[in-house]
Amino acid sequence: MQLTLTFVVVLQEFRYVFSQPSFQTFCALMTGWCLSPRRRFVTELILSSGSAHDGHHSCYHRFFSQASWDLDFLWRILARVLLNTFAPTGLVELAGDDTLCRKRGLTIYGTGMHHDPLISSRALKLVSWGHDWVVLCLVVRCFWAPSKVWCLPLWCRLYRNRQGLTKGRKGKKRPPDPNHRTRPELFREMLGLLASWFPQRQFVVSGDSAYGGQSVLRHLPANVDLISHVHPKGGLYAPAPPPSGKGRPRTKGARLAPMAQWAADASQPWTELCFDQFGLHATLAVKTRHALYYKAGKDRLLTIVLVHDLAGQRPEQMFYSTRLDWDARRILASYAARWAIEVTFENCKQLLGLEDPANRTALAVQRTAPMALVLYSAIVIWFHRLGHRCLAYPDRPWYPHKEEPSFADMLTTLRRISWEEHLRQLLAGSGLLRNSVSQLIDFASRAG
Repeated sequence: MQLTLTFVVVLQEFRYVFSQPSFQTFCALMTGWCLSPRRRFVTELILSSGSAHDGHHSCYHRFFSQASWDLDFLWRILARVLLNTFAPTGLVELAGDDTLCRKRGLTIYGTGMHHDPLISSRALKLVSWGHDWVVLCLVVRCFWAPSKVWCLPLWCRLYRNRQGLTKGRKGKKRPPDPNHRTRPELFREMLGLLASWFPQRQFVVSGDSAYGGQSVLRHLPANVDLISHVHPKGGLYAPAPPPSGKGRPRTKGARLAPMAQWAADASQPWTELCFDQFGLHATLAVKTRHALYYKAGKDRLLTIVLVHDLAGQRPEQMFYSTRLDWDARRILASYAARWAIEVTFENCKQLLGLEDPANRTALAVQRTAPMALVLYSAIVIWFHRLGHRCLAYPDRPWYPHKEEPSFADMLTTLRRISWEEHLRQLLAGSGLLRNSVSQLIDFASRAG
């Protein structure tokens, strides 16, 4: 079984990453990944792609655990294809966050106890055992879904818990791992490499407060801007005054009023903004000013936006942007679009089995799960190029007015077109056989 030739063209973009035999294995595994209605174990991918008798099954396992191909090179090619397809010119919008993939087993490489947002609450923070992936995505808007925003993964890194803080058998601390990287440091490394790959492009990335601190902001590449949260009690300062010629020049001005006092200051009126877009449907009152967020980067002037929800459904918050020429509407609209990354994580887990791979060794773990993220971006690329022309919604009398596809519709379309090409001769008939085959294709396309 092979996926539709139009999707194979997308996979051909990655042929330079692999040797010829490894590329054939890659195509077979991606075929099984798309067609499988079950969990994405390697053995299941072999069966779903119809490759059970094409070589020994260990060849497919070794593709992840031993084959000599570079995952970062694959990400680089994917980033190039994504930019050429969705953002050939102009400003490039990015979003970053991390997601937890729950696992079972103590011998799996890279697992640890991580905060689990799905079972936690504001009052009680809980953790789960698994892998924590830091993901960088391209934010795009497409003509075939004008009211939606899509976050397409273009890079990810596995975060590992710090190993140097645990005690040995004799109560002595183990030496810290010099190769350990925090989540913000991994995020910063990905931004730095992406900026070096495309030095002529200008990027603006949105991240929550975990990715807006000094470890990121102080080391941003010259062609990257950042939008993030400001802590409610964060110290904001006026720009440094001109040198007086006496003593050491000041690095900051007077400390500005904290958030609550700024919000209550009647001398600075609120500006009302109405938003009706993906991720933000509200009427907000805002105040803006330029300031130094000293803890996050004392040498960089920022645009600070204070937000008050007139409906009272959100607490007052502050955001910052390193782009001084952006107004409050553009900053908030760009930050709200990053909600699409949460949709991406859910789709990758529910529809592409991001949590499913059962590898244990280091190289296999770092290679297998990211394929779900690569495949997510590849499917949206295919749908943007050709797949939207073949879109057909199921006949649902209770839902007749659907106009914009979800990712589930894209995956269903890819499966349906692939099966129709594979069973073209049976569909060429007429009567009961054709109707039965069409019903089976429809069922197989929506399974999973």
